[in-house]
Amino acid sequence: MHIKPERIMRSEIFVSSTLSRKQFQNILELFHESNRKLGDDRNEIKIVEFENRRLVVKSFKVPNIVNQIAYRFFRKSKAERSYLNAIYLKNNGIGTPEPVAYLEQRRAVGFYKSYYVSEYASHDFTFRELIHDDSIENKIEILESFTQFVYRMHEAQIYFLDNSPGNTLISINESGYKFYLVDLNRMKFYDIPVEDRLKNFERLSPQKWMYEIMGDKYAELAGLDEDQTIQTMWHHAEKFRQYFQNKKRLKKKFKKFI
Repeated sequence: MHIKPERIMRSEIFVSSTLSRKQFQNILELFHESNRKLGDDRNEIKIVEFENRRLVVKSFKVPNIVNQIAYRFFRKSKAERSYLNAIYLKNNGIGTPEPVAYLEQRRAVGFYKSYYVSEYASHDFTFRELIHDDSIENKIEILESFTQFVYRMHEAQIYFLDNSPGNTLISINESGYKFYLVDLNRMKFYDIPVEDRLKNFERLSPQKWMYEIMGDKYAELAGLDEDQTIQTMWHHAEKFRQYFQNKKRLKKKFKKFI
């Protein structure tokens, strides 16, 4: 028999501008029953239908003991950060699915679980598909439009730490292209210098031609030298890819000794 999580909790924090706590509990029950998973993530993400709304529910993994203490007393939880960052993005005209609510469940001396709920953003594909799907048309236009989107984000002093291919949803409409950022719990807010701005593209693609398009457009928008901008972007992308490959090799070696 499924035990409702809050029965074993000492306290909880629930925040929403549109839902009651009872409605949220109904959403959680639908979440646990649903098999409509999104992605292959260490956290559990599912789509649920509730009162004629399509919602995305993200259940964050129970943190390790150190982070249980940190999230309980010193740091905002991933769910709270996701919710607040989404509001900040919306207020600054940066696309992201509409935030709906978050819930934190706490024990007496530590943090337990958290959930973040947003509206489902209808989209045609992700940035990852833009890289790998040859059937997608007008890739140059999409990349230029995406670069304008990132430039506006940087101008709003938003540095998206998880600016990776699966975290940008792309929608095609009559006026052009719309972009929605997801997985929002890791962001910084500061006056971003040029080097950091160009580094922020490092995770997006292994294909140099894409950096030539994005670098050229970003240089135009920011008044930078085109060749230097492309070169710097690509340098950061190669460096990140090398780091990622080394990390994978180390994990494989480590598993052999377990």
